[in-house]
Parts: sequence; structure tokens; C-alpha cells
Amino acid sequence: MKKIVLIAAFALAMFSCNKEEGKAATGLKTAYVDAEKLSKDYEEFKDLISQRSVKEAEMRRELDGLVQKYKLDRAEAENLAPSKGQQWVQIKAEEFMKREKEIGMMQESMARQLQDEYGTKNDSVSSKIKKHIASYGKKNNYDYIYSTADISSIIYAKEGYDITDKVLKELNDSYKSTKKDE
Repeated sequence: MKKIVLIAAFALAMFSCNKEEGKAATGLKTAYVDAEKLSKDYEEFKDLISQRSVKEAEMRRELDGLVQKYKLDRAEAENLAPSKGQQWVQIKAEEFMKREKEIGMMQESMARQLQDEYGTKNDSVSSKIKKHIASYGKKNNYDYIYSTADISSIIYAKEGYDITDKVLKELNDSYKSTKKDE
């Protein structure tokens, strides 16, 4: 708890200093990026979400087909049950429990597959963004670039310190040029 208070006090002290165009009284050039805006407006993230949605829909169609067949088979078995006898009903009940379990396992497997595949891709895009921001910082002589991600250390900053749009434009331009090369 003390660490959080100290960090917040340090951040507040840094941003309450008189600054002109990103220069602190100590001569440090600082800025921040809005991580939420980057993830929402970066074209590569948008494409990734779209690809995941398409794949998820394909998997859902496959699963829905199995569930529909299961329901039809079960309804048919329920209609035949009175004429087939107790032993047949027991055998069919076991078969249906096994199929239910298989469908559940398949659903879990598909969810895991999506998470593994797109979690890795998401991490890769996030890493690319971090590297680009670091490069942007070096190129533009920033001492620090902060992020508003998760638990933000930025409570307030003058509008001029937000470089999100500049970074986002560069990221999107870079991504568009790599898509043209493909």
C-alpha cells in the first residue's frame, strides 16, 4: 500500500512540474500513449479480431451441426424407447451421455485452440507495438513514454503530452505497407 502511495505521489509530482512541450523542469521529455485507443484503432488488432471471429464462427457451425444431430438422434431414440425395452434404453442413455461428454470436450478443445492461437498472435502484436513505441521514443528524443494501460500511473496530463495518434498513425502505415508486400 505504501509503495502505491509513493508511486502515485511521484507521478503527481512529475506531472505537476512546469512543463513546456513535453520538457519537464529537469529537462526530461515525456509523453504518454493511450493503450486502449491503440488496441481499439490499430488495424492489425482489428484484422486479428476479425480473423478470430471468422474462425470462431466456423468452429461454432461445426459444433452446432454435431449438437443438432445429437438432438435429432435423442428425439428419435425417445420415440422408439417404449417399443424397444429397458435394456435398449439403458444402452442408448449411455451412448448419449458419452456423446454429450465428447461434444463438451470438443467445445473446450476449440476454445483452447482459439485461445492458444490468438493469444500468441495478440502477444506478438502487443510486442510489436511496444517495440514501435520504444523506437518512436528514441527517434523523437523522449526520456520517458508512459502508458495508460491497466492500472494507469497517469492520472492527469496536458493534452500535448498524448502522442497516441502519432504512434497509431505510424503503426497503421507500417502495417498497411507490410500487407501490400504480402
